[in-house]
Amino acid sequence: MSISSQLLNETKQWRKQIHSEPELGFKEFKTSSFIVDKLTAFGIEVHQGLGVTGVVGTLKNGEGPTIGIRADIDALPIAEQTDVEYKSTHDNCMHACGHDGHTSILLGTAKYLSENKNFNGTIHFIFQPAEEVLGGAKAMIEDGLFDKFPMDAVYGLHNWPGLPVGQVAVNDGPMMASFDTFEITLTGKGTHAAMPHQGADPIAAGAALITNIQSIISRRISPLQSGVISVTQMNSGDTTNVIPDHAVLKGTVRSFDIDVRQSMQDMLRWLLLYHLYMVSQERLTITFIIQLLPTTVRLI
Repeated sequence: MSISSQLLNETKQWRKQIHSEPELGFKEFKTSSFIVDKLTAFGIEVHQGLGVTGVVGTLKNGEGPTIGIRADIDALPIAEQTDVEYKSTHDNCMHACGHDGHTSILLGTAKYLSENKNFNGTIHFIFQPAEEVLGGAKAMIEDGLFDKFPMDAVYGLHNWPGLPVGQVAVNDGPMMASFDTFEITLTGKGTHAAMPHQGADPIAAGAALITNIQSIISRRISPLQSGVISVTQMNSGDTTNVIPDHAVLKGTVRSFDIDVRQSMQDMLRWLLLYHLYMVSQERLTITFIIQLLPTTVRLI
């Protein structure tokens, strides 16, 4: 199979345009419109509105199997700090995970196959919104993706900067870890910073909890298995001379194994109860919320 330099250059330009105008999950309206315009120009049947901003393009050529090829289209709430000419034009929004590249690759694939129908069957080009935490795939499925577009298999890729240029990696079983998020609210009793003994300090409790959370991986998970718990946010207080009445911790839990995943969730919940008893002396309450997104597993 030979891909023309013209198509490669077009794909690069699409990527730069998408990169310069990033949009967050379920708000990819301009990106979706760009995708629709390109697919329509390729002569591909277009379906919109699955999962709010999701797009499916359908290309048929005779009888044969039906497959899907999927790319994600959303960006991240990150301020771009590069000086490239196509840098993000939107404040605190950037294609930092490469979804601009994924989208452009799938558009280039769609154009190539529309011009070179050297296959028999049906291809659905799936452009998924809100891959970053918000569950865009689930939203598309709930909107009838597989009911409206039955498929024998779905294929996708993710860029991986650690691989040498020109190489593709694949393996059996889990490919991408499960992604679970948690939010912990520690509610204590506010007091003046000069009189901490009159309050219940959620910041001190939160700092101790962050340290203790790391013992789950180092002491409760087998070294032969893998898991990661990261506390990525701690928010509390509005001024320097007052101990606040609450603190909020947020973070992620990741694993490749369903049993390890459940164990980490159970141990995190147990640690919260233990921490409540040992640190707060019953003057602190904890609210725990967790959102579950499963492991990506290669089945064929």
